[in-house]
Amino acid sequence: MPIDDLILVLEQHPWLLHGGALLLGAILGSFLNVVILRLPRILEAGWRHDCAEFVAETEAESPQPHEQLTLSSPPSTCPACGHRIRAYENIPILSYLLLRGRCSDCKTRISPRYPLIEAFTALLTLVVVLHFGIGWQTLAALVLTWTLIALAFIDLDTQLLPDTLTLPMVWLGLILSLFDLFTDDRSAIIGAVAGYLSLWTVFHLFRLATGKEGMGYGDFKLLALFGAWLGWQYLPQIVLLSALTGAVLGGLLIAFGRHQSGKPLPFGPFLATAGWISLIWGDQINETYLQITGLG
Repeated sequence: MPIDDLILVLEQHPWLLHGGALLLGAILGSFLNVVILRLPRILEAGWRHDCAEFVAETEAESPQPHEQLTLSSPPSTCPACGHRIRAYENIPILSYLLLRGRCSDCKTRISPRYPLIEAFTALLTLVVVLHFGIGWQTLAALVLTWTLIALAFIDLDTQLLPDTLTLPMVWLGLILSLFDLFTDDRSAIIGAVAGYLSLWTVFHLFRLATGKEGMGYGDFKLLALFGAWLGWQYLPQIVLLSALTGAVLGGLLIAFGRHQSGKPLPFGPFLATAGWISLIWGDQINETYLQITGLG
């Protein structure tokens, strides 16, 4: 079917578009579970191999071979018994429900996090489609949304925001600005620079004042990402939203005993949440603020 005819069908039957968005989101959520789990391990294995190779070179020895781990290999298995996950056991959300949250072989409980991430990705995918409709903005916003989900959960698990995800998205945002998809190229370039340097400056001032590191360099790159995608004009909104979100959720986690006071709390998930909110509702937030303050 020609693409124009497909778009016409989707416009005439919105339920197909919305149902397809939920299905696509759930499928991508299943893939993101793999990315969230394996990418940090892949990076760590690569770093260990590079260190071992360097040491072997200095000591004139041969580096030890390391196990090759990719996003597709080896196939997914149960961490408890090693049972290989079959295709029908890997249907997003549905398989978890049919298996009642347990491995089909050893009956070990499977974390509900996997179907929750799938459902969460499906929901955000639908929100993006509802907001932007059918067009290039939707495609770009979906790529950004899926990447942010992976970054947020990886940071929660490892306090790491991989350059392999953030840096390509910074460049993609700059490229998209050439077509004025979300902002113009001037605003995007200034936004990328200002996003990075603003948190970089805060980081070093905080370290000089307290002797501690308040955030990681990945946070600088993540804010630069939003600057490249949305323009410098949205950076104050994103920083404010992320600070408010972090304060509220961090306080709730400590209050309910889910996080120890004084233990570092990754800032990436809050920054990712704030940036996504600005992507979808940034204009409305600005308009509401101007109306409330009487500046509009």
